[in-house]
Amino acid sequence: MTVFLKNMSWVNFQKKKENTNLVIIPTGAFEVYGQHLPLGSDILVAVKISEMVAEKLGAIVGPSMEVGDSSMLDDFPGTITIRPESFKNYLLDILVSLKKWGFKDFLFVNNHLGNVPIIDQLSRDLQRDDSIRCAQIDYWRFVQTVDKGIVETEIPHGHASEAGTSVLQYLYPECVDMDLIVDEHPSISNNFPDIIQYVKYGDLSKSGTIGDATAGTPEKGKQLVDRSVNRIVEFLVESWGYSAKD
Repeated sequence: MTVFLKNMSWVNFQKKKENTNLVIIPTGAFEVYGQHLPLGSDILVAVKISEMVAEKLGAIVGPSMEVGDSSMLDDFPGTITIRPESFKNYLLDILVSLKKWGFKDFLFVNNHLGNVPIIDQLSRDLQRDDSIRCAQIDYWRFVQTVDKGIVETEIPHGHASEAGTSVLQYLYPECVDMDLIVDEHPSISNNFPDIIQYVKYGDLSKSGTIGDATAGTPEKGKQLVDRSVNRIVEFLVESWGYSAKD
């Protein structure tokens, strides 16, 4: 049986829901991710990771939030951005509906940094109901905790660089344009990393890549994905009491 709510009839959903309180919400962005990777890289990865986790736990994958606030990248063609207020209100309505149908555990697999604070706010509001539990996987930051012995370059977790390229090469090889992979470092040095600044992405990178994407391989991607999925499942089993399937 599918893990995606959108693929279920209401009858199948009702049966599936009898065995789980866990819904996984993929969130991402629609923005430049290097010149060699698709604009939807963030949500593509979020959906696939959500699916892999759900399959291991018998959970349900709810509606995806494909677009986020990508205003800092909107000087690159094809980037779509929505206001944070729009994102928050739309996601809130989804969560209210899911709560109505009995979900008590909400896991956000989020692949866009700009979504993090909004999901934080919604999660804390939801948890005013003591029966609700929320957790967020800030995936591109999360994967940095499981990369030991895999990545090799100076900026492996830059934008569309070694780690991100590897993950896409493994999960969606048909979407990677190998002829356009580059090694590009930021064109502006930052002597004040301790101060939050608001620089347009086009001023940092001409290709949309920051780091050495040429070092990416599907083998590295598989290792990163497997380790990250296993870690998420470990959390849901040990902290939330779910049982992993064999």
